[in-house]
Order: sequence, then C-alpha cells, then structure tokens
Amino acid sequence: MSFKGPIEDRLAIRELMDTHAHGVLTKDPDVWSTIWADDAYWELLEYPDLGGFSGKPAIVEAWVESMKSYGLDDMTKPMIYFMQPGAIEVQGDRATAVAYTIEIYDDPQTGRRTRTNGRYDDILEKREGRWLFVRRAYRAIFNDLS
Repeated sequence: MSFKGPIEDRLAIRELMDTHAHGVLTKDPDVWSTIWADDAYWELLEYPDLGGFSGKPAIVEAWVESMKSYGLDDMTKPMIYFMQPGAIEVQGDRATAVAYTIEIYDDPQTGRRTRTNGRYDDILEKREGRWLFVRRAYRAIFNDLS
C-alpha cells in the first residue's frame, strides 16, 4: 500500500485524519463525529473497556465516554494525540488507508503516564461528495509506561 489516487481525494482523507486528532485534542464531539459514516464500525479490541462499536451514534457515545477516562493530570487536560498517514489508496468512491498515532495519556486503571503509538487500518467511502470513515480498526504497536 502506498499513496495512490487523485491528490484532492487523498488530501480530503488526510483532513479526516487531522479532524480525528483535533477532536481528541479539544475533546469536541461535534468536531470528532464529522469523520464517520452513519453505518460505520470502530474496532478497538485492545481496549477491553472500549471494544468495538457499530453505527455513528454508538461510536460517538463510546468516544464521549472514553474521553472522560483518557486524559492527563487527573483528567484536567485532554490527552495528547497526533495522527500521520502511512498510506492512502483511492479507487473511485472507495479508499483504504493506514494511519499512525502518537498518544500520551494517564492510564485510567493505574494512573501511570502512558506513551502509545498506534495504527489504524481504514476503509473509507465518498458519500454525497464527502469522504467518511466506514471502518477504522485500531491496534497499539508500542506502549511506554515509564
């Protein structure tokens, strides 16, 4: 996988990734929710308190709840969160992408400062002229608890 397809589509998909990160950093569900298709699926199997969610309302509700637990300094600050694309391939109105995350938060179970790098494997569709995530599958690829 690499970067293939029209640049304007790849840029729009990159902007969805940036919107995801901005929503997390600002803890703003109105911003964060704009990236999802109504029938999307969000898979977070490495986080047993989160799991997987079907449909935009369930996804956003789960995210709002998770933002109450994943933050910094006793939840007085949002977690640090950045996302970088590793690949975006567009074929018509469908695309696949890989995105990598940099996350810093206090573990909700232990309170320990955690630095995580993660990977999203994405499927997107262009609907009514707008790119949306229809499936995001996340896994941690590195955790530093020091």
